Amino acid sequence: QVQLVESGGGLVQAGGSLRLSCAASGRTFSTYGMGWFRQAPGKEREFVAVISWTGSSTDYADSVKGRFTISRDNAKNAVYLQMSSLKPADTAVYYCARRRGPYGSSTRYQTAYDYWGQGTPVTVSS
Repeated sequence: QVQLVESGGGLVQAGGSLRLSCAASGRTFSTYGMGWFRQAPGKEREFVAVISWTGSSTDYADSVKGRFTISRDNAKNAVYLQMSSLKPADTAVYYCARRRGPYGSSTRYQTAYDYWGQGTPVTVSS
């Protein structure tokens, strides 16, 4: 059973930064792509960023491109989301997720992810 545990969320002022972490269990973490998604109050969950299993490829939602950076440390079984220049519109619960199947291509589609964390809330005040 794979477990994903997010941390690092909190309250921050607009223009500030936060770094989210996702700790994964399992010995084969390095063979799976990982993604970050978010769900704002009253809205559907949406794609934020994805990183390939090698770490060499990343993709971002247009709304966060240039402000957020996804990275991973396979030695620590962890994936990170560095968020800068935060806006009130970034307020949401942030989830990390594991791509279904090892060595899979990066994708924005939520149905391609089979394990999800419990989420960490981020609130950006104006």
